[in-house]
Amino acid sequence: MGNCRILVMDDEEIIQDVLSNMLDFLGYEVQVAAEGAQAVQMYREAMESGNPFDAVIMDLTIPGGVGGKDAVRDLLKIDPAAKAIVSSGYSTDPVVTNYQEHGFKGVIKKPFKIEELKEAIQKIV
Repeated sequence: MGNCRILVMDDEEIIQDVLSNMLDFLGYEVQVAAEGAQAVQMYREAMESGNPFDAVIMDLTIPGGVGGKDAVRDLLKIDPAAKAIVSSGYSTDPVVTNYQEHGFKGVIKKPFKIEELKEAIQKIV
């Protein structure tokens, strides 16, 4: 996979761990954020440091925090070329079914297998 850097945003620690392990296994460098505002800040800091993320995987729903739908808008203000994948267990949500209209470049529906994750990332990076 090369030296791709992936930012994962999910509020559930178990999903953060599993997703990080899957991405690490695939050869990606991974950093994790618990909600959207933190993810946007981390993305901004990575860009400013000259070591930007190649892709961001964002959970759609973050109870009590900024979810993927709002965070991707902020992300695109910072970097109009940002490559974000929406991740959700709600397969009928309009953001999931029409992800491109909301600024996402890809979608991955929970639960997913490592092959599906790999394919989703390879399509956008």
